[in-house]
Amino acid sequence: MTMRILLWSALLAVSIAATATNPARAQTAQALPPGEGRDIVAVACTQCHTLNPLTALRDGPVGWKRHVYNMVIRGAQLSPRDVDTVLQYLNTNFGPGQSLPPAKPITLAAGAGKELVETRCALCHDLERVTAAKRQKREWPGVVANMFYRFGLAAPDEAGAISSYLAANYGTD
Repeated sequence: MTMRILLWSALLAVSIAATATNPARAQTAQALPPGEGRDIVAVACTQCHTLNPLTALRDGPVGWKRHVYNMVIRGAQLSPRDVDTVLQYLNTNFGPGQSLPPAKPITLAAGAGKELVETRCALCHDLERVTAAKRQKREWPGVVANMFYRFGLAAPDEAGAISSYLAANYGTD
């Protein structure tokens, strides 16, 4: 019996040591903008990954809700009240139009729809992400429609122009 206890104790100690040295857990709330929910986000999100994906993403209310609910399903320890607080925090600090981390300047190909990509897509993504995406031409309309949905926009003419531009300039066959 004592051998079993010693074995479990050793396993627990190794687990704690691995957690303590994990860079994801080394990040603190100080890496996030101040506001109600910052500490909850820092603790809940870094249980599984770093804060980098969160701080580099800009999503609309529908998109953040999808992300947070997906993380809860995967095991994020959030109460229903915490979920509401986290969603408000993410929408306020990492919603469309909030400043993105600095990115290298990208010049888009000329063409109809370029201005829409620069104004709409750049609200949430740096343009390098837009131009580096390896999508087939037929995939762009679905991707753009999903982004408009997540952002809460209903502008089929704009979505069509953006899809056509991206398919023509950044789509593969």
